[in-house]
Amino acid sequence: MSDGQPGGTRGEPAGAAPDEGRVRSGDPFDDALALVNGPGQARVRPGAEAATVRAPYVARGAAAGDGGDAPYTPGDPYTPGDPYTPGDPYTPDDPFAPGDPFASDGPGAPGNRSGAPGNSTGPTGPTGAEDPPPPPAPSPSPTPSAIPWHLARDIARGAVTEPPAPRTSALGAALGRTLAAPLTALTDLPSFDTSAMDGWAVAGPGPWRLDHPSGAPEAGSPPGILAGHAPTDVLLDGHAIAIATGARIPSGATAVLRSEHGEVRAPSGGGRRLYAPQPVPPGQDIRPRGQECRRGDQLLPAGALVTPAVLGLAAAAGYDELTAHPRPRAEVFVLGDELLDHGLPQEGRIRDALGPMLVPWLHALGVETPGARHLADDADTLYAALADSTADVVITTGGTASGPVDHVHPTLRGLGAEVLVDGVAVRPGHPMLLARLAPGRHLVGLPGNPLAAVSGMCTLAEPLLCALVGRRPAPPYRVPLAAPVHGHPHDTRLVPVAYRDDERYGLMAAPLRFHGPAMLRGIAAADALAVVPPGGARRGDELELLELPWPAGWSAGWSPDAPTDWNASGER
Repeated sequence: MSDGQPGGTRGEPAGAAPDEGRVRSGDPFDDALALVNGPGQARVRPGAEAATVRAPYVARGAAAGDGGDAPYTPGDPYTPGDPYTPGDPYTPDDPFAPGDPFASDGPGAPGNRSGAPGNSTGPTGPTGAEDPPPPPAPSPSPTPSAIPWHLARDIARGAVTEPPAPRTSALGAALGRTLAAPLTALTDLPSFDTSAMDGWAVAGPGPWRLDHPSGAPEAGSPPGILAGHAPTDVLLDGHAIAIATGARIPSGATAVLRSEHGEVRAPSGGGRRLYAPQPVPPGQDIRPRGQECRRGDQLLPAGALVTPAVLGLAAAAGYDELTAHPRPRAEVFVLGDELLDHGLPQEGRIRDALGPMLVPWLHALGVETPGARHLADDADTLYAALADSTADVVITTGGTASGPVDHVHPTLRGLGAEVLVDGVAVRPGHPMLLARLAPGRHLVGLPGNPLAAVSGMCTLAEPLLCALVGRRPAPPYRVPLAAPVHGHPHDTRLVPVAYRDDERYGLMAAPLRFHGPAMLRGIAAADALAVVPPGGARRGDELELLELPWPAGWSAGWSPDAPTDWNASGER
């Protein structure tokens, strides 16, 4: 299994102009497919010859038509004179660039390989310290097959034109699914006037004569009106009756006097009297009928996720069943002869980190999936597994580049799959892909490096799965950075961040170390991934965040006192 960059991209037919034969529809989804697939590319099925086939994969520099200007690859230096790395190569496994406060406090520290002194001055932002101006952006030289990150997410969501037909099930079975129709109230809530407190229902101004409910013994304290019982007697003016929280207000009552605010006295003339230290305004502590909603009101729109709270609301509103989109079915194929499923790494083999991570990740997204399957680096094995799968979505890990044992691309061609995304301008995770195996069935090819696979999950898998279950896309969520982040010259970066509550500036996103494509330590302590644009971002810049499918702060690896990059930099 190889996790390097893809060895080539779709080329243009010989002698064709760059846009010859392509129809520009103006729709970004169609245009992106045209860029990936090129004109006149027919599917090739097993055992069949096609008159026209997809343009062959060619060397990256040759297809670009840029005079042989070599593209960026991990581990290679940038163009000489590039202000990002003066004489020093950038690789995704490195910590932040020299001069970045995350690198260290002094020269020669990890991540400061040029020996430059640490950044002792604070960046521009809430601290008010001066930040060095950002380096000028190099002239664009994008990889021909890689498409912009935001466009890749749009394509993934647009790949599902219509989710599967909804199904009606009992309330409990709908948990984690997506409403296929708006949730409307079947009754008023509350459906009658109810007491909001334990106390006494009173009629008119006090003091009040305490009544016994019908059928209650005259001796002893009156039990009053309990929840679940419908009072039949009218409460006369100047009278009161004990009442419990949630009980129906009797006819004639004007307010509820809380038990801690009333005093019961037994005058010499007999009977019992209720006194209040101050007047009780009409309507006090009464929940009127329809206070929360009226019958027919829309409570939630179609596309809302069915959470435990939604189940409670639906039950209160009178539902026994809900109509929701079914959960997608997914399979996870982990590719690689070098992977172990237990024990310590040994003899050149390493532990599989993706199977244990991706299956519960999919479960958190509401997807049904069995345990991950480990497949050997064998083309026939992969072909048989994909051909036999009936899952809505197949997730593969590794094998998306063009190494000697990277079989995903050839297998997709053999299956006649339609490639929708083949490479994304994002770091880590550049060689990810999305393909349509058949109508309603898709494959997401993730890189084999762990954090690169996380990038592929957030870029392609999550938008696809959300569309498959009919879930409404969440609006972009933006939070200011607590520290600057070095950027790639041309590509988007996804960087793990943890929330920090700043007493002066509110919620901020603190970038975390260990953000290389082969690392999981950063994402394990993260609340979200920050979408860093080409060129990077300063402290205080608001960046879009991709929240992880579990509650913020759920990871136990970070706290305001933990040694995060922000704390290590010495900024305050």
